[in-house]
Amino acid sequence: MAGSNNGFNDLLNLVPRLQVRDNVSELSGGLTNINLKVSTPTGDYVARISSNKSSLLSIDRQAEFENSKIAAQIGIGAPIYDFLPDFGLLVIGYLPGKTFTASDVATNLARVAKSVKKLHSAKPFVRDFDMFEIQQNYLNIVTQRGFKLPEKYQDYAEHLNQMKAALAVLDEGKVSCNNDLLAANFIDDGDQIWLIDYEYSGNNDACFELGNIYSESELSYEQLVELVDNYYGKHRPEKVARAWLFALLARYGWSLWASIQNSISEIDFDFWAWGMQKYERACLDFTSTQFKSALTQVATKSN
Repeated sequence: MAGSNNGFNDLLNLVPRLQVRDNVSELSGGLTNINLKVSTPTGDYVARISSNKSSLLSIDRQAEFENSKIAAQIGIGAPIYDFLPDFGLLVIGYLPGKTFTASDVATNLARVAKSVKKLHSAKPFVRDFDMFEIQQNYLNIVTQRGFKLPEKYQDYAEHLNQMKAALAVLDEGKVSCNNDLLAANFIDDGDQIWLIDYEYSGNNDACFELGNIYSESELSYEQLVELVDNYYGKHRPEKVARAWLFALLARYGWSLWASIQNSISEIDFDFWAWGMQKYERACLDFTSTQFKSALTQVATKSN
């Protein structure tokens, strides 16, 4: 076997379709998994190998498997082949194409919106995703285990309550969401943009998905407006405000994800710096005049 990932031979050998392989190479970008591209005489696959510590991050690997199958069925996610939960192994099809960067997301907003809308048309996923609940769960883990907490983190609890109340006014229910669409989770084959990595997938507000894309790719506010307008087919000010608020919630919640990862992950990555970047932006947004105006706008139905 060519490739340097010999330590995973025994694991890959558990899957019949991967036992005869030409090459194994590690794919970049995974912050909770090791992702291996496995080339075989019958095709290319991706072996996603997860840690048994994933539950601390609110990841349900069985739900990831089931939801990945649903996304694959409608032709927006990669094909799903094998799942060995006892070994933390999920085998999916390798999608050839361009892996997006943040600048690619910014220059393909209409196409991104089209793919996201396609995912959201899928049948319901097997679990829900609520960042308000997940943020509280992360906070409990961080405080109970003595992990590092961003300075003055809990000073924004009342802001969170205000946001939750405002978002509830025009709540239109949940759709099947990925909930973690970093730029690297978009694969462009030249025809359509595929959406990969369903470890945080669950039924959620469509505007969380849009806001999280805005946050993760560090889009401008004008680009957020363009993304939301493309998704809804017209300008919806209350939806833009909704996506903006959910982006703020995402930053606030994911910063604690980073605190947990900073304490438990074996991946060579500066999780604390990554999380503090999100937290500092969240602090600015919580204390901005836009926060107050968004609370009003999100509860005001447009014509």
